[in-house]
Amino acid sequence: MNVAAWSFLTAAAVAAVGDWVAVQRGQKTVEYVCKPLTIALLMGVAATVDVDNGAVRGWFLAALTLSMLGDVWLMVPRDLFVPGLVSFLLAHIAFIVGLWVDGVSLLGLAIGLALAALAATVVGGRVIRGVRAGDDPAMAVPVSAYMAVISLMVASAVGTEKPFAIGGAALFFCSDALIAWERFVHPRRWHRLAIIVTYHLAQTGLTLSLLS
Repeated sequence: MNVAAWSFLTAAAVAAVGDWVAVQRGQKTVEYVCKPLTIALLMGVAATVDVDNGAVRGWFLAALTLSMLGDVWLMVPRDLFVPGLVSFLLAHIAFIVGLWVDGVSLLGLAIGLALAALAATVVGGRVIRGVRAGDDPAMAVPVSAYMAVISLMVASAVGTEKPFAIGGAALFFCSDALIAWERFVHPRRWHRLAIIVTYHLAQTGLTLSLLS
């Protein structure tokens, strides 16, 4: 990895840790800066790292941009969960396209689909029941669609057989599962910190999967 990419990655790590501390301490102003800044710096990594296929870089940059937009929707004081959900759904679609352009083996995809389906059934089933029992049961449809898309993203990452892609996608699933559990099932004090840590590690893993 070249000097520019290392510089962006180091700065992203500093911003991410700053965001984790802000979340733990409830420092909203710092969080508003560090959360989108972390993704912006990872975009710098994606833009400067050496890649085998420029088209993959383009799709990943689109995914990171949509993720940063989703971060903004989800962290503002107003409840903008639906715009955030849509932004991240589109981000996952961009990741899926990028992963497929990079190359996906059918055997790896099949294994990934089986694992993702198992995780979605165990976690997603409980989440959907929580949505239907809540104040807005109609949200069950978009939440189900989102779970299907992120499951396909995880399966596609497994299909690439790249450790960074697999780890990043799996952590993304964990982060989003924690968000859903906190919102629709049963929130716990440690959820917010766990959500942001797994999220940043997920985005970092997916970004580093671009390495040629």
